[in-house]
Amino acid sequence: MVKRTMRSASLLRGLGIALPLLAAASLVTTSAIAQPTVRDQRTSKPNALAGEKDGVRPMIVDRVVATINDEIILNSELMMRVAPLAFELNKISDLKERRRRETKLTSQVLAEMINEELVSQAASSAKLEVGAKEVEAAITDLKRQNKLDDEQLKEALRMQGYSMSSYRKDVRSQIVRMRAVNTLVRPKVSITDDDVRAKYDANARRAAQVSEVHLQHILIATEPTADAAAKKAARDKAADIIGRARAGEDFAKLAETYSDDPATKNTGGDLGWIERGTIATEWEVIVFAMSKDETRGPVNGPRGLHVFHVSELKDSKQEEYEAVKEKLRNELYRAELDKQTRLWVDELRKKAHFEIKL
Repeated sequence: MVKRTMRSASLLRGLGIALPLLAAASLVTTSAIAQPTVRDQRTSKPNALAGEKDGVRPMIVDRVVATINDEIILNSELMMRVAPLAFELNKISDLKERRRRETKLTSQVLAEMINEELVSQAASSAKLEVGAKEVEAAITDLKRQNKLDDEQLKEALRMQGYSMSSYRKDVRSQIVRMRAVNTLVRPKVSITDDDVRAKYDANARRAAQVSEVHLQHILIATEPTADAAAKKAARDKAADIIGRARAGEDFAKLAETYSDDPATKNTGGDLGWIERGTIATEWEVIVFAMSKDETRGPVNGPRGLHVFHVSELKDSKQEEYEAVKEKLRNELYRAELDKQTRLWVDELRKKAHFEIKL
């Protein structure tokens, strides 16, 4: 008979309870607190043995949505995993759009459950075991971190209709999958001192860039249909303003006198602090290459010509290498572990026989 081993789903997400386990790639981690699944009737179609009587067909209470080698995932298990994630979708008023997102979410969750089952099977093949003491230690750690005693945890589970027994089984499954990653994938990950230094140097190059500019501007308005003479007059006016600003005249006073932008004219053309990625790319290339107190232009815009002035700059700051090297090493290690885990699971999928029946 086909066994049922997939029993993971979120139970207490709303309470913010998380299960602390060994660090591993998020691809194969499971929900915080697991819950048991409803027992199903394995009847895919009615017949005399299934209890059809007087033309009344029995109700199918569950169905298989995926097979993975000799294991299965039930619709009830899938729906319990989807339900906490789909809560926000109920706020979407467009029924068609809500259905589309529900379908996409359901497919994504099922793919995750298939990956989890493949990892569990790999752990079984590698004869990785988890004892009762380890399960109890994980539960004890969870209670400590979330300030729960035994009765509070039992009551929370009971209110959801689940037992401590089924919860322990799911905790064990999660630890098994974590152990599979730690045993079968982690040895493939290696971060050298050169890798850490390269990461630091890359960060330093980015930190050397200007992160924010305090920007002022003067707009010389032109109509889209302006003729050549009008455009030349606008450019000549902008060139005169640029020359005067570079000669030392106060840019704010020039803006108050000549700018055609009513929103900033009376504040000296002040646009405030501008961060990278918040203005048009063609403008960003110009203003983030400017020095403090530099004036440039004219620059084309939808309303005419702009003269830009940078009054202040902010540079990103980079800590010393010795102070951040271990943090960088950990970041690189986690990223590489995630990458190797994805590659490993991809290989498991290629070798497995599975069928999706959504």
